[in-house]
Amino acid sequence: MRTLALAAVFSCFLAAAQPEFAVGSKVDTIRVSENSVPVSISPANAKATIVIFISTKCPISNSYNERMNAIYKDYSDRGVQFVFVNANANEPVQEIEEHAKANQFSFKVYKDVNNVLASEFGATVTPEAYVFDKSGVLEYHGQVDDATNEARVRVKGLRTAIDAVLSNKPVELKETKAFGCTIKKVRRSS
Repeated sequence: MRTLALAAVFSCFLAAAQPEFAVGSKVDTIRVSENSVPVSISPANAKATIVIFISTKCPISNSYNERMNAIYKDYSDRGVQFVFVNANANEPVQEIEEHAKANQFSFKVYKDVNNVLASEFGATVTPEAYVFDKSGVLEYHGQVDDATNEARVRVKGLRTAIDAVLSNKPVELKETKAFGCTIKKVRRSS
């Protein structure tokens, strides 16, 4: 009887730990901020929409800077729109802009004020990637690839997912475990 009760409690914790925004979920609009101005981005405006949460301070996120720049350059001319997002409460807009310039990003980095988008998606680390198809359905969630050292990469989850969506094929590997530094959230008063 005790084992059954523990199993029931454990399954409740597992259910609570599951992200609300799972693969197969749909989004109509992605809301972020650019220079303190709200911006709405629709997946319907592109063949695929990629959202990647990044950081200025996280060494793991920063180890992906060149790869993220390469992904942007490889796909932005193919009908893919990118939404690179900084949701860290401890990284102000000026720092984000300086970081983008210092790393010669070819893409914009939007601010997720008060972690609204990160909370909606269940994003917890940087870098963490999401791939949406043209109808706004989440087709992939997880890591950019499986190693911070590019020479050790075996699984390019993000690139593989983008290629599948662009080819109108099912994404085989729909979810991987994103790894990196935790997103520093705004403290909420209770």
